[in-house]
Amino acid sequence: MIRVPTFPMAIRVPSILVLVGTVLMMPGCSGSAEEKNVAIPPAASEVTGEPTAKTAAPVEPSQPAVSATTAVKGWFTEVTKQAGLPAQQPWPDGLYLTPEITPGGVGLFDYDGDGDLDIYQVRHGEPREMPKSFKDPAPNRLYRQDADGRFTQVEDAAGLADPGYGHGCAMGDIDNDGDVDVLVTNYGPNKLYRNDGGAFVDISDEAGIGGDSWSSASAFVDYDRDGDLDLFVVNFGVFDATRRCGDSGAAGVGQSHDYCGPHLFEGVRDRLYRNDGGGRFTDVSESAGINAPARGWGVIAADLTGDGWPDLYVCNDEEPNQLWVNDGKGGFYDEAMLMGAALNGAGRVEASMGVTVGDVNSDGRFDLFMTHVASETNTLYTLGEGDFFSDDSSASGMAGVDLPYTGWGCGLLDMDHDGDLDLAVGNGRVAVGPVLATAQLGPYWSRYAEPNLLFRNEGEGRFRDLSDQAGGFTAKPGLTRGLAFGDLDQDGDIDLVSNGIDNHLAIFRNDAPKAGAHWLQARVLTAGRDALGAKVELLSAGMTQVRYVLRSYSYLASNDPRVHFGLGDESSPEAFRVTWPDGAVEAFEVERVDQTVILRQGEGSSDHAE
Repeated sequence: MIRVPTFPMAIRVPSILVLVGTVLMMPGCSGSAEEKNVAIPPAASEVTGEPTAKTAAPVEPSQPAVSATTAVKGWFTEVTKQAGLPAQQPWPDGLYLTPEITPGGVGLFDYDGDGDLDIYQVRHGEPREMPKSFKDPAPNRLYRQDADGRFTQVEDAAGLADPGYGHGCAMGDIDNDGDVDVLVTNYGPNKLYRNDGGAFVDISDEAGIGGDSWSSASAFVDYDRDGDLDLFVVNFGVFDATRRCGDSGAAGVGQSHDYCGPHLFEGVRDRLYRNDGGGRFTDVSESAGINAPARGWGVIAADLTGDGWPDLYVCNDEEPNQLWVNDGKGGFYDEAMLMGAALNGAGRVEASMGVTVGDVNSDGRFDLFMTHVASETNTLYTLGEGDFFSDDSSASGMAGVDLPYTGWGCGLLDMDHDGDLDLAVGNGRVAVGPVLATAQLGPYWSRYAEPNLLFRNEGEGRFRDLSDQAGGFTAKPGLTRGLAFGDLDQDGDIDLVSNGIDNHLAIFRNDAPKAGAHWLQARVLTAGRDALGAKVELLSAGMTQVRYVLRSYSYLASNDPRVHFGLGDESSPEAFRVTWPDGAVEAFEVERVDQTVILRQGEGSSDHAE
């Protein structure tokens, strides 16, 4: 049996010292589209050629392995049409305003309490000339899953339509009433909706969480362990619509316009809101020490130091990532640099977007994976002895595959139930590139389209590119941003739902080969709600697997909070061991495999608790 290690309390260093170290180590910014004083760009039909990307010169990706016109069979089958969702529609040409290419959130949750997952699509309006840009409501959509597995659009999204220029969402029960509430992050004021038995009420004003920033990721987390869910909101930057960017000349082509790189936008502080009860929140960011502006896209809210208190890991774009370590007294210190998770292995900043967490090498520790722009590899940080992360991107076998792509949504999942966590990544460019032969998104957007990627974990954190066997998920280039993970059809494996910058929603059913392989899935509840942040271990004679109860990971997504374990041929695991958000530990016997169970705090035993 693998021993799950305990972690010593990390050394607390004020964030100002970390920032000083960051300045000393900071490399020069990678090459981006140059700022130019130019007029509103011409139509896409008038533009040809390839500009430089927002990083170094991009590596040209290979063509997808499967033609988009071929009947595709593989590990993930696209079932969007069969599920009753709308077909993909043409998307108007963009106007090279950067917020056009960053949204596309999606959430999976049981909004009506009928026991199956519904889909919430965070939408945004079509590209418009300034000053009308980002003003038109899309609006957001809610799709209810019916008994036959098909989805029906709910009128007015049951109150979740939201008028904002939508980016992402977070979900959690803020009042412990058993209903899942929803936060929507926007380019503009965010919105908080209370779920009243399947109908949603906007409580943003009284809650005090609106703001007026370019917000991205968010997460509900009980950071102070007082029994209710607090809120963390990640912000990106201050957009200047008067700026126009284009080819720097490095590519040697005539492209005159492209989207501005992130270094041109001033970063914004993220926000931590304490839940005071009664639907009211207080902004405690300053008093908590979360005071460093950055350009953030992704977040993980979980105990990454092993001291029992949830930390906050933030993925930043072209500047160091932040790991806000919870001191257990209401304060946070950025220890990303000390723990090796601020820069890549070469000591460079990267354009971090999506992020996920899991034990990829079965050593009982939680590792981090995040996506980046083309010409930067995606990064796998594995946690080793001494609370230090190492960049194992190259050793994992993925770096050479994902280098040419720009990644967004991502998640670790055991898609084939062999006991190892595999990886799915959604892709789509932010700078013009060569049009792939199977791209079918029109002259403008096909230049930004890329296929998704799928990797199978071969054991010990070594991955094999499985994209040529992935079926519909990787079959054709797209504009994927949000990517959500959950067991939509209740068959015990994890399905995928994606959303794109063209408001295209797609479902991919998990059909991975699993002959003879067993599984277990658990919903973990405290005070009648999902125990976000709880650690769940599955104890077996041959191995111990570990998961966090999380909704917020990937990119702009809220996911199925149930923890899922593939077992291979193991048919008699011993027990679940749950470390609850308040620090209590309980064990629950496993009666049989191949089922979904509910674990409630207070109903376990002290057996296996140590």
